[in-house]
Amino acid sequence: MERGSYEIFAIRYGHLARRSTENFIGGDIHDVDMPLDYFVWVIKGDEGSYVVDTGFSDETAQKRSRHIVTPVRQGLAAAGVEPDSVRHVILTHLHYDHAGNTPLFPNATYHVQEREMAFCTGPHMCTHDHAHHYEAGDVGQMVRSLFEGRVAFHSGDSELAPGISVHHIGGHTDGLQVVRVRTARGWVVLASDATHFFANFETGRPFPAVFDLEAMQRGFRRLRSLTNSDDHVIPGHDPEVLKRYPELRAGTEGWIVRVDMPPHGRES
Repeated sequence: MERGSYEIFAIRYGHLARRSTENFIGGDIHDVDMPLDYFVWVIKGDEGSYVVDTGFSDETAQKRSRHIVTPVRQGLAAAGVEPDSVRHVILTHLHYDHAGNTPLFPNATYHVQEREMAFCTGPHMCTHDHAHHYEAGDVGQMVRSLFEGRVAFHSGDSELAPGISVHHIGGHTDGLQVVRVRTARGWVVLASDATHFFANFETGRPFPAVFDLEAMQRGFRRLRSLTNSDDHVIPGHDPEVLKRYPELRAGTEGWIVRVDMPPHGRES
């Protein structure tokens, strides 16, 4: 690994069977199997590890009929990360599948957009369409972390460390942020739910869970402006990520892949 750049691991922890017509506004005429995978990400460099998003808990999985394939703690261990040692967790937004399990990281500071915290604790949560994507316990835990001095708020774009920055996109939620990381192959963007699937931003067809449609569509253009190519944009829920990028090592196929490396068959 070149000095000043980072490795990035995409770790699959959950799965949901789904049809393609559910994954695009306006549906999909093909209506084929198009499942969701759930990921957390690890950014590793000389200065330590950053965790991006924290997944959902067993309790939430049972409540929402979601399937945990491999617990987040186990995935982190396989990636060489001990949660107690993590000092920085970046939460792209506070939906249930991105902001659960925060008690796993007792020594971490959580990096959140100001607009996201305001969004999920304000009047928009009186509307079921927005509120049902959040778990009150997860939001409450973030409020407790705030009073413990463990929340760092960002407004727009911020550099967290040389080679790591967050960028407000909005769209999916009011405060959604993406993470831009310098790697040996160039700038990679962990897009989270700015694009659930490669196909959402590649075809310009947004995912139906949206707060601000215009912002989501602008976000597709913003993703491209932050990266070297479409291959450098990593969507938040696409099982294709596990097929396109090389596994961390033998035994992690279909579970943990390195998105700091070029996709199979590409040099950069």
